[in-house]
Amino acid sequence: MNIENNTFPEPQGFSVQDILWAVGVWSVILTLSPVIIFYMLMVA
Repeated sequence: MNIENNTFPEPQGFSVQDILWAVGVWSVILTLSPVIIFYMLMVA
């Protein structure tokens, strides 16, 4: 049985889910970074 070809298919380029996931992660990081910097400045 050749299961390796069907386990992890490698599509060319990025899928829509990968793009949405990356945009969501970066939006959270960019929105929280000023809050974290302000908190570090207040605590330090």
